[in-house]
Amino acid sequence: MDQTKLSARERILRTAHVLFYREGIRSTGVDRIIAEAGVTKVTFYRHYPSKNDLIVAFLDYRHRIWMPWFQDALQRHGNNLLAIAPVLQEWFADPSFRGCAFINALGEMGGSMPEVVHRVNQHKAELRKVIEGLLPENCDREDWASAVAMAIDGAVVRAEWGEPTEALHGFNQLIEGVYCLKPQT
Repeated sequence: MDQTKLSARERILRTAHVLFYREGIRSTGVDRIIAEAGVTKVTFYRHYPSKNDLIVAFLDYRHRIWMPWFQDALQRHGNNLLAIAPVLQEWFADPSFRGCAFINALGEMGGSMPEVVHRVNQHKAELRKVIEGLLPENCDREDWASAVAMAIDGAVVRAEWGEPTEALHGFNQLIEGVYCLKPQT
């Protein structure tokens, strides 16, 4: 969408989204966001009284755009546990891929911002719920969803290191192992 057609608040948020994800939260200054969003400092601070407020808004925005993408991608690839690997492969192949925005934010901000920890926990809980929906009803879906979500996080971090093929191979090995260990009925 043409940036000029967006409200100042939306331009600031979208600019921060790109910069925070691509370059990191701590390394992206407010002055750069202001310049690239084409707003004044007064406008920036009217919408986001602090950088911390913008960080929280960034994580909320990332969640709102990433979760629907993930669910749509699962649908395209079969909407089952085996669909996760091709979805991850699709994500890893995106030239803008820089890992999980939530893991990155937590790594940068640590426990210094409880709001970040809260947003990360919310995002990861919703991801586990989506994964639960992919699992058969005759298993402990909550525990298996947590295990699969942890494997996704590991694959994402490994892919961010520049090893997406190895990340996907390891993830597939785990998922195939889950299927092999599952009791036959």
